Amino acid sequence: MTPSLRQRTWLQLSGDPVGDGRLSLVNWLLVVVIVAAVTCSIVATEPEIESRFGVQLNALEYVFGACFALEYAARIWTAPENPEAGSAGRKRLRFILSPLGLVDLAVLVVTLLPMLMPGVAVLRLARLLRLLMLAKLGRFSSAFHDLARAIHDRRYELYVTISLATFLLLFGAAALYLAEGDVQPDKFGSIPRALWWSIITLTTVGYGDVSPITPLGKVMASIVALAGIGLVAMPTGIMAAAFSDAMQRHRGEEKD
Repeated sequence: MTPSLRQRTWLQLSGDPVGDGRLSLVNWLLVVVIVAAVTCSIVATEPEIESRFGVQLNALEYVFGACFALEYAARIWTAPENPEAGSAGRKRLRFILSPLGLVDLAVLVVTLLPMLMPGVAVLRLARLLRLLMLAKLGRFSSAFHDLARAIHDRRYELYVTISLATFLLLFGAAALYLAEGDVQPDKFGSIPRALWWSIITLTTVGYGDVSPITPLGKVMASIVALAGIGLVAMPTGIMAAAFSDAMQRHRGEEKD
């Protein structure tokens, strides 16, 4: 029996119409539209470009809005083709309230809302969420599953790392509060104030906007900075090993 137009459309929108784990042509086109829309939103924040090409950029936004509206309507129309149990109306409502449906609606709203309220145009960057939803389809879904499994398998090690990071943050802030609080009260006059320095030091960012000036403060800062190197390396190594194990298990399952 030849599939109906609605069935063929649902298969294209579902992401894997032939069961080979690849995104459908329609979803690849959606990826292109989303990337183009996000790029347009980023470029539009440059005043010089906006002043010269504002009309063209606005016209493109109408095109993107039409594309997202058409996709949203098509997904609602084809929702009854979902093999899950339920009536057509219930399936449509289920899609509308699903994470994918809510993200689709949010993308549509942030696309059209700036046409009425120009000051919120930056919200159009929320379209990136739509890319994440598409990435959950096809072979990308397997990669997300492997990543989630890796995090779950190493959750206790990560808990320990987070606990250690919290301790080091508080230790660094308290130490600099004691060493520099009287000398630089505007920067280290309290532990909450010193936490900013502790965070940027432990994460090895080191903006340089806040730094100790006393010998004791410099010694304590050196200890915190050295601890930060190890702190960053720990979760990185844990996740790298966990993801490698997950990928090996995945390949073993495919061979079996």
